[in-house]
Amino acid sequence: MITAEIMGAWLVVLLTLCIFSFLYKDNPFYKAAEHLYVGVSAGYVAVISFWQQVQPNLFGRLWPSRVEVDDGSILKSIWYAIYEIFNFISTGFGVLDRSIFPEGGIKGYDEIRMIYLIPFILGIFMLLRLVPKLGWLARWAIAYIVGMAAGLRFYGFLNSDILIQIKASAIDFTSDWGTIVNALILFIGTLTGLIYFFYSSEHKGVVGRLSRIGIYFLMIKFGASFGFAVMGRISLLIGRINDLKDYSSPEYNYATPVISVLIIICLAIWSFMDGRKKNESTV
Repeated sequence: MITAEIMGAWLVVLLTLCIFSFLYKDNPFYKAAEHLYVGVSAGYVAVISFWQQVQPNLFGRLWPSRVEVDDGSILKSIWYAIYEIFNFISTGFGVLDRSIFPEGGIKGYDEIRMIYLIPFILGIFMLLRLVPKLGWLARWAIAYIVGMAAGLRFYGFLNSDILIQIKASAIDFTSDWGTIVNALILFIGTLTGLIYFFYSSEHKGVVGRLSRIGIYFLMIKFGASFGFAVMGRISLLIGRINDLKDYSSPEYNYATPVISVLIIICLAIWSFMDGRKKNESTV
């Protein structure tokens, strides 16, 4: 009996081996798996972002539960009439069930916050990028996002990347000798590394020697970073190899060997046909 677990195992093996086929050369199997990965990832992120951010935090603040805010005013009746129009459009003009805009408003907030019309309008401007004649409006939204992100993150980067690093470079001579030596190495590495990127004076004499020391510290840092990156990738590779090994058992109908043979045969046929096309084109 073919269960959902077995089908999932075969799909995992197929996509894994399609990606691994790039080790041979670029081929349709790799391209299909790559496009599928990018498309599914983009769709997943879009759906999660919408239901966890846009729907509750934007629409929920603009149209909270009507029971909490309704005071019988005409303006609020008009405002929730607009809400129903959006619901009518989102349900395919009444064909689909309402899920984005629940009946009576979105629960979670107890007051209408009209200030959120600004991100709502800017979000519409971003979508207008798809309309050639109105695409210029997206620049307003992009400028707002870039400006706000730069302003909000400036303090964070200043604190974590500069101030904390300077504080960590300070030497506490009241500590034990091991801590002092480590702090000295960190201080010398930081100072000489900064001197290497100091281009206002020519790197000769003392400045040249210090910058050369900075190069050694930088190479050690780059090597350590590369090593950690490789370790992370190797751990992912080990996970894939273990899955391929597990799925080669009779419990999963020999998914790994069967799909491996099929991909090898298909790659051989594709390579033969691709070679013939290239030979014919050159002739």
